[in-house]
Amino acid sequence: MLLSTTEHITGKEIEILGLVQGNVVQTKSIKKDLKAVRKNFTGGEITEYTELLKEAHNIATERMIQQAKNLDANAIIGIRYSTSNIIESASEVMAYGTAIKIK
Repeated sequence: MLLSTTEHITGKEIEILGLVQGNVVQTKSIKKDLKAVRKNFTGGEITEYTELLKEAHNIATERMIQQAKNLDANAIIGIRYSTSNIIESASEVMAYGTAIKIK
């Protein structure tokens, strides 16, 4: 599956199949949340949350790809990501784009 943030594939004829998306709401364990709170006092990167968002990004991307495969797509263009907090320690990551078939 070709993934691209661009809106077109130069020199290729495409068929647009539709919008696809994948999302996930992730949270860490209370133990990791407490480690993150302690990090607020000392400063620096909160690796627990960096890992949370990276994992959520990957899950959302895979779900988007699965939707595209269900449409018989071989590429997704115009990919975008959005992130939002649902509750204090839970974040949603959404991946979305246009499923296409490169001919």
